[in-house]
Amino acid sequence: MVKSLGKILENNTKQENLSENRKKLGIKYYIDGIKMEKLKNTMISRSKMAKKKMGMIQLVLSMVLVWGCLMQLLNLTEIWGPKVLSHVSSNEDTSSHIVPSKRMFESNGFLMVSSNGGLNQMRAGICDMVTIARYLNMTLVVPELDKTSFWNDQSEFDDIFDVNYFIKSLKDEVNIIKELPSNLKKRVNSENLFSMPPISWSNMTYYYNVVLPRVRKHTVIHFNKTDCRLANNGLPKDVQQFRCRVNYKSLRFTSPIEELGKRIVNNLKSKGPFLVLHLRYEMDMLAFSGCTEGCTPTEVEELTSLRYAYPWWKEKVINSSERRKAGLCPLTPAETALTLQALGIDPNIQIYIAAGDIYGGHSRLSTLQSAFPNLVKKETLLPYSDLAPFMNHSSQMAALDYMVSIESDIFVPTYGGNMAKLVEGHRRYMGYRKTINLDRRALVELIDEYKNGSLNWEKFSNRVKFVHRHLMGTSKTRLEIPGKPKLEDYFYSNPQECLPP
Repeated sequence: MVKSLGKILENNTKQENLSENRKKLGIKYYIDGIKMEKLKNTMISRSKMAKKKMGMIQLVLSMVLVWGCLMQLLNLTEIWGPKVLSHVSSNEDTSSHIVPSKRMFESNGFLMVSSNGGLNQMRAGICDMVTIARYLNMTLVVPELDKTSFWNDQSEFDDIFDVNYFIKSLKDEVNIIKELPSNLKKRVNSENLFSMPPISWSNMTYYYNVVLPRVRKHTVIHFNKTDCRLANNGLPKDVQQFRCRVNYKSLRFTSPIEELGKRIVNNLKSKGPFLVLHLRYEMDMLAFSGCTEGCTPTEVEELTSLRYAYPWWKEKVINSSERRKAGLCPLTPAETALTLQALGIDPNIQIYIAAGDIYGGHSRLSTLQSAFPNLVKKETLLPYSDLAPFMNHSSQMAALDYMVSIESDIFVPTYGGNMAKLVEGHRRYMGYRKTINLDRRALVELIDEYKNGSLNWEKFSNRVKFVHRHLMGTSKTRLEIPGKPKLEDYFYSNPQECLPP
């Protein structure tokens, strides 16, 4: 009995102990469960944060990749891709986005240049000089402008072009300085400067084989001629494209010229379409070319005397009639009026005359004025006070005409001079804007036939239109004549390496 009771008590005690142990174990499992849940939640939270961080990293990397691609694209297209510019100052609008890669090079020496000719001849020459300096790894001193030509303009480079922008815009390709270092100035002042005119229409081989050794020998070299010193054709594509970069991106006019040029353009545009007529019937051109069509005997004598007075105008004895028939003379204002009428130009269109003083004065414009009454010039669009600072500086006045010319709806040059060629090329670069390149040889023949009664007006007009159907500034291949660069198309009138197909 006692043994049975003991066993019962012992069993009860074991059950109580087992129950107590189960309670403790349950509590432990409960606590461990809570811990596991917290750990699970923590892991989930950390996983979400890790995903967020990874997403942010991926986003940042993607943005960096896109930005890098964009910079590379801008770097490529800015230099060579043609832009439809609103005016020559649009360099400011496009170049601010560019991050060009810097070209590392060691300078071989210093290049000084004295530009020659009028504004546009000097402009093209400057583009070539910068290109030569870049490919010969030379430091270029800001070019000196011509002060001894017929125009007697004393303007400095920084009176016409924004010199600081010019230097800055090209700093990643060529080193340009405003003046020689002081230790080299003595050489210039003591007249020990090595000076030479580069051979006209040369290719890069000439500059590498002939000029570069002289640069290394003398350290400082001076070019006393800059016009047409690079060939039109046969140059590497990157050389041609760099010439375009300098011309269309880096040569920007000064703020005073830019602002006044914009005012003229805005004035004209506010009244409707306008045509710019580069009427090259000016004293210097007539004297130089020997063209005297429409002049009085007294004027012929005056022009001949002027030609003999300038020694750098080499040709003295000129047959005006023969030259005119060969298409080598600028059209007279009366011939120009007939031509524009025959081409069907609206008689009410504004015609801006981009030129200096027309030889013979206002009376010589009477026929043109009668046919196209809306003739204007910068002198009639602006008050004298606005033009006064530029009046005695022909190159600065020409810069204003250049700005207006590239912005016009139609550009018509009556002679194929430097301005006509450079404006034509610039307008091609801006999107093939309409430029009517007059075939003067065909025109003078047609005009003479119309005047002597061989052609009636309808036939005359139809033939004039037919002759010029492909001469409207559209895309074409630059004419190349090996060995005769003067007869082929000028690079700056059709810089095809820089244009869209």
